Amino acid sequence: MGNISKFKILSQAKEDFSKSDYDNALKKFAEVLQSFPNSKEAYNYTILSDMAVSGESGAEALFDYYEILIDENKEQADEIMGNILQNMDGALEKLSTIFADPIKEKLEFEDGILYQDFLDIVKKEDNFKEIFENIMFSTRVIITSKEDFIDFLDKLIEHNFSDMAMHYLETALSTYNGDSSLNNLLKKILEKEGQKIED
Repeated sequence: MGNISKFKILSQAKEDFSKSDYDNALKKFAEVLQSFPNSKEAYNYTILSDMAVSGESGAEALFDYYEILIDENKEQADEIMGNILQNMDGALEKLSTIFADPIKEKLEFEDGILYQDFLDIVKKEDNFKEIFENIMFSTRVIITSKEDFIDFLDKLIEHNFSDMAMHYLETALSTYNGDSSLNNLLKKILEKEGQKIED
């Protein structure tokens, strides 16, 4: 398998993962890993796909985070994600909650941190990015109100986690399509990316 073929298959596999076709993504990533056993990128994506196939909701958040890291620094991204996956030690419940239903009334408060407590830590340390990254992969941020959810997404966008905010936002918009607050956040993301907004 040549480099062009490797790049092509990785691209196809990423596209499959983005479309939630985790089985095909896993097969393609594993194919690349078999041909390039020293490829940290192929290894990380294979593990993430295996997690997704197993139904672990945290796999999508990790995949999105990995893509963000790659945009910033690919070599560093491979190292960071590799360390995260190795240190997880199979404890996937340590991943952050995917906020599919931010207004859910019944929540399990085990091994989690309330959003207001999270904000208190951010205020004390004055470093949203570092605190968020540390908490994201060690516990769950529990959001109990729509207002907190909106505030959380707004802070993600403000601190250059727009891709992750978009992931949560797309899920929320599928449930609350006409919500003006959510639509305003969508506009904010698009504006931040320099795209033209049609009113």
